[in-house]
Amino acid sequence: MTSPFTAYVALGANLGDPQSQLRSALAAMSAHPAILSITASSFYASAPVGYANQPDFVNAVARVTTLLMPEDLLQALLDIEQQLGRVRSFRNAPRTLDLDVLLHGGQVQHSVTLTLPHPRMHERAFVLLPLLELDPEIIIPGRGAAREYLAAVADQNLTRLD
Repeated sequence: MTSPFTAYVALGANLGDPQSQLRSALAAMSAHPAILSITASSFYASAPVGYANQPDFVNAVARVTTLLMPEDLLQALLDIEQQLGRVRSFRNAPRTLDLDVLLHGGQVQHSVTLTLPHPRMHERAFVLLPLLELDPEIIIPGRGAAREYLAAVADQNLTRLD
């Protein structure tokens, strides 16, 4: 039997009821038989990155204990996105739900479908702040301590939601 892995997943939404979408995604992740436990950060409101003419996002990060290998976790997340109505119209488009594997154990990989650690996670306050809420000492493989990147994203405005 495979030993469990600790992975981190970014959640985001800005269409419909984003907080409800994130809660539904967390529930769907928790219901997956190969996801043994899940701990979610607070929810944060953030301005869109990239395509700016859209509503603000609600973001969070979840720490999961899983038996799934990275590619299988990604496929499970894509299935959840689809079940919850995700439509992919164009890059950085508004969305009902976005789930990204940020980290999976200490794994570093570059494949056609998945790059670990997530290649832009250290550039985004909406990832770093909730990630550091879950683990203030977390290390991004190949980059170092996540907290070392906070100064570089200090201009990205986030609001913690209750």
